[in-house]
Amino acid sequence: MKAKEIRQMSEQELNTKLMDLKSELFNLRFQLATGQLDNPMRISSVRKDIARVKTIVRERELSVRKEV
Repeated sequence: MKAKEIRQMSEQELNTKLMDLKSELFNLRFQLATGQLDNPMRISSVRKDIARVKTIVRERELSVRKEV
């Protein structure tokens, strides 16, 4: 997922996406612990996606404060 795609999402979509990514990360960690994980690189990509979403959310929060 690219930052450009994330910036086009609304606040509600961002929150939903963040929750989905967190639950996916939990499931991937669970699979890793039980030895069922097929692609271990997926964990790092999900973590980076979570960071991207959180960064965009924070940027929007700061821009709203700056306007007020």
